[in-house]
Amino acid sequence: MISSLGNIFTDLFIKYMPSSYVFALLLTLFTGFMALIWTDASILNILEGWYDGFWSLLAFGMQIILVIVTAYSIAQSDPVEKGINWIARFIKTPGQVYLLVLISSSLFSLISFGMIVIVAILARELAVRVKGLNYPFLIACVYFGLGSWVAGASSSIALLLNTENNFLIEAGILSELIPTSYTLGSTLNLAMIVLFVVVSPLLFLILIPKNNKQKQLSDLLVLDNPQKESSVKVEAESYKLPFKAVSDILNNSAFLQIPIAIFGFIYIGHYFYVNGFDLNFNIIIFMFLIIGLFLHKTPLRFSISMKRSSSNISGILFQYPFYAGIMGIMLSTGLGAKIADLQVSIATLTNYPFLAYVSGGLVNFAIPSAGGEFAVIGPGIINVVKELGAGLSESEVTAMIARASMAIAYGESLSNALQPFYLLIIFPVMAAGTKLQARDIMGFFVIPFILFFIIQSALLVWMPL
Repeated sequence: MISSLGNIFTDLFIKYMPSSYVFALLLTLFTGFMALIWTDASILNILEGWYDGFWSLLAFGMQIILVIVTAYSIAQSDPVEKGINWIARFIKTPGQVYLLVLISSSLFSLISFGMIVIVAILARELAVRVKGLNYPFLIACVYFGLGSWVAGASSSIALLLNTENNFLIEAGILSELIPTSYTLGSTLNLAMIVLFVVVSPLLFLILIPKNNKQKQLSDLLVLDNPQKESSVKVEAESYKLPFKAVSDILNNSAFLQIPIAIFGFIYIGHYFYVNGFDLNFNIIIFMFLIIGLFLHKTPLRFSISMKRSSSNISGILFQYPFYAGIMGIMLSTGLGAKIADLQVSIATLTNYPFLAYVSGGLVNFAIPSAGGEFAVIGPGIINVVKELGAGLSESEVTAMIARASMAIAYGESLSNALQPFYLLIIFPVMAAGTKLQARDIMGFFVIPFILFFIIQSALLVWMPL
């Protein structure tokens, strides 16, 4: 019965769900309309906010892109490719594939949401080798596991709260950093990790579609015999000249790149020795970059991997400014403040995490970026928490701010199940050579979304931080 419900929701999404870009355009118009009727802003004010917003998150957008690109570069390295081939030898049935992909996507996403591309590559390879797979459902398994990133090492809101000179401190909303022990290391967050790594795979195994007719990868490929992309190593060899040349020696030798990688590892060790487990975007990107240098060994191989990786972020490059523009409308017109003010009137010491959670989920449809939407609603929610915590100790208020902030993050992460923006990360890998779109995948998430919403809401309200 549950599997049949999943098929019904999938059919509905196929019929009504537009592409992710059209989704962004519709949300832009909707946000502008809401600002026009709910605030005092004129059409010109809205357009000015929209234009200014386009450029307001360029630095943050570059950080997001670099996380994805550097992670994808690692995924294309020879050691990782050999590891994928070794694992694939032991997986023989569709059930084993689904289970491996679900657990792997949750675990890898705890390291970084960019690492999901490694699982996407693994899943694609398994779909070629194992018969009887429902390929759209397999993509759904990869994508839903991505949700665990919010509880892991690249959790943008948790990292932002612990990043020097972040916008909250510069604006005077926070007086000091909030260590990751209050966010990522909390009992609440550990429970969320268990939810993603243990409960999520069990749930999806119940949802496996019974009918796989015309749903295997071989059925969905536009070309019967698509040419498989050569490895980075093979492509690097193809660039060599037919005679000895100094340029080839420099391009294909490890004596330049490996020392740089070693120096990088030395600094990473020094960083964590001095700062402890103090994670932020910059150190995450730097670690991925250094690991990529080390695994690819030569400058040419690394350059090829980065070139290939960059081809996977085109959708983010041109769609992200539209979502930044939506954020600009919400900030400049006061629409974001209106949403926060609405919460103030009903927030209590008991329900404030739930309100923050719902806000994170709703605003994510307009701004599908945890950091971006936190810039819009985070300040208002933090101020609400500080008012509610008047009279409590400083550590108790800090814990409340951390809970509310992570609640926004959990809400944002879960609503990605109904928001197709981050499918752009895995579609270049998994949908290559097919005509699959977001609408073919999103229906599988309705039941998990409902169940996770109930469980996460209960954890946020009743579990100690």
